[in-house]
Amino acid sequence: MECRLEDCYLVVRASWFRKDNEKAKAAFEKASKGQEIISSPWDAAKHMESAAALAKELGHWNEVSDHYRRASELYIECGRSQPASDAVAKAASALEEVVPDEAVRLYTDACVILEEDGKEHMAFDLYRAVTSIHVKLGRYTDAATVLLRWGVAADKCNAVNSQCKAYLSAIIVYLYAHDFQQAQKCYNDCSQIETFLNSDQNRCASKLLSAYEEGDTEEIKRVAKSSTISNLDHVIIRLARKLPTGDLKELKGDEAKEEEPLDENDLT
Repeated sequence: MECRLEDCYLVVRASWFRKDNEKAKAAFEKASKGQEIISSPWDAAKHMESAAALAKELGHWNEVSDHYRRASELYIECGRSQPASDAVAKAASALEEVVPDEAVRLYTDACVILEEDGKEHMAFDLYRAVTSIHVKLGRYTDAATVLLRWGVAADKCNAVNSQCKAYLSAIIVYLYAHDFQQAQKCYNDCSQIETFLNSDQNRCASKLLSAYEEGDTEEIKRVAKSSTISNLDHVIIRLARKLPTGDLKELKGDEAKEEEPLDENDLT
């Protein structure tokens, strides 16, 4: 087997020199398999990552996902959650523009790997990336869901500031989607958590929702430019600066429709 592995490395070097990515990729795949056979999952994972990077250069998107996932599995065999998560995240990053749905799945899997190992604090950038994809695709409910999950993860590792920012961000996303009822519900639910209830982010959300209730466009714009919102992620700041997105009078009309009419025949 050592002889065969050495042959693989010779092919890799020759292929790199000739810039033959296809052959180099195949050689890394074989080298990875060889390292698996001799029970060296760490080296096998490294070689599979190299094969995945070459698959990206070649535009072989299915292989990018498959190879990075396999590298992740091998890292997990070594008991190394961080490089396992990083490998899946690399696949997600490579696929964001070409297959965004797969990128979302990959980023989510990368989060799960860290969460299962109690390393939620290392998943924040992954939550941020997933949120950005959903916003870019106009999937605002999905974006808010990810932000709320981020808030829960932040709570588990006592990252209070990140937790409160995530909850405020979710409320802003609902408002941008012109879903005042869901924004209000989100605010009420998150306010059950003491750390958010006593935060600057809570006070900012309260002012924003009050301005919506009053139909005060200027106040909405003023709050959207506040320092509290300016300290959120850029993708959320951009949404906040565009508030309000719909007709506030129409919003009032929707609220009135949701109220049940009085049944004069049933006054018991």
